[in-house]
Amino acid sequence: MKDKGTGMTRGTAVRQINLQRFVSKGTLAGLGLVGVALLSACQERQVILPGQREAVDSVLTQSPSAGTEEATAVADAARAIQLPAQVANAEAAQSFGTQNFRTDHPSLNANLTQVFAVNIGAGDNRKHRIVADPVVSGGRVFTLDAETTVTAVSTSGAILWQRDVLPDGAESGDATGGGLAVDGDVLYISSGFGALTALEASTGRTIWVQNLEATGSGRPTVFGDLVYIMAGDDTGWALNKTNGRVEWQVSASESPTNVLGAPAPIVVDGLTVFSFGSGEMQAVFRQGGLRRWDASVLGERKGRALSKFDDVTGRPIAVDGVIYAGNQSGRTVAMNAGSGGRIWTANEGAVDTVLPVAGSVFLVSDRNELLRLDASDGSRIWGVKLPNYVASRPSRQSEVFAHHGPILAGGRIIVASSDGVLRSFDPVSGGLTGTTEIPGGASTAPVVAGQTLYLVSRKGQLVAYR
Repeated sequence: MKDKGTGMTRGTAVRQINLQRFVSKGTLAGLGLVGVALLSACQERQVILPGQREAVDSVLTQSPSAGTEEATAVADAARAIQLPAQVANAEAAQSFGTQNFRTDHPSLNANLTQVFAVNIGAGDNRKHRIVADPVVSGGRVFTLDAETTVTAVSTSGAILWQRDVLPDGAESGDATGGGLAVDGDVLYISSGFGALTALEASTGRTIWVQNLEATGSGRPTVFGDLVYIMAGDDTGWALNKTNGRVEWQVSASESPTNVLGAPAPIVVDGLTVFSFGSGEMQAVFRQGGLRRWDASVLGERKGRALSKFDDVTGRPIAVDGVIYAGNQSGRTVAMNAGSGGRIWTANEGAVDTVLPVAGSVFLVSDRNELLRLDASDGSRIWGVKLPNYVASRPSRQSEVFAHHGPILAGGRIIVASSDGVLRSFDPVSGGLTGTTEIPGGASTAPVVAGQTLYLVSRKGQLVAYR
């Protein structure tokens, strides 16, 4: 009969017990050794793969040509470029992603000298950051500090007026971030407190304040009779520029991880294009907000924690019916402005400005390289390494230098960096052509107007160079 627990017959079980009784301990040990030998013989031989051994964290520091899966087979090379003619522009009133507000090649002296540095409020610290690029209009330069102080400075360096746009009931220091735009004699200011404020540009007098009930720290864009702004990284707003009344809004998927601030919406061919924290881009008809198309800037560079942030950090810019945008996760894209259709994707991120000009695209990559790509297909032409980690010791490599830009001015590509250096590069070869000191290091991208370059330092100063 069978045993219910084992499924074996009773006779089989007895024979197994008897066998154990007559086998000595030495014999069992010998059988164990034989078993081990048999198992060892069954194992595969260890194969030592050929090639150079790399540290497990090498992907965080190596250059694009160091053997990564995204390495390009094309060697960096100089390539001729026909830059547009230099123009002595008087204003830089809004983000230049929209063609109407852009001077493709502002004129600037080859040798820059600092002409003034003016304190404009709170600088960068552990909790607060200056993220609003200065804007220039009507002979005035406007800034927003790391908190809520707005300053108007003359082009000769004199403070004209200052206003605190802290909302009623809010505590100073509880939020940071924001953006600026000027339209006529009105200055529009967004803040991390979720308020959009309109001030009289000549005096600083408050015209209206609209509470968006979201962070509202994106850069505003004023076009026609509307002000467009990103709020909370998942909502796009259109407000009446005269009274601040909300006309319509659009939304996208929420993203739990976002970068401070948001790119200014761009206007192209009757559409307004919003860039969200989830990596989504939406084009809507400018007047009614009806959706025209959806696209995305998504991708991930393996081995980098920053790749988990999907924000569109490479500020979108529209040129000749094409929108260029990027993220800090290793992707830059070109898409059709009318349909949102993808034209090409480059496996390089863009942490600040995507600058298409004269058949090329210049950007600072997520690996801290200044890159020149081919605008037709996104292929690499050349790359120049920029300073990366603040500390040289591997155990302290947690903070990297920030690089703002690039811009084209005075026949060269210019990048402002937090390491305290303003660098100029040859657009043909990428060669470094000049450096200028930035007291305290840069906290914003540079802007050029009136043959003067302006930026805001981490110390909370507006610095001007001619």
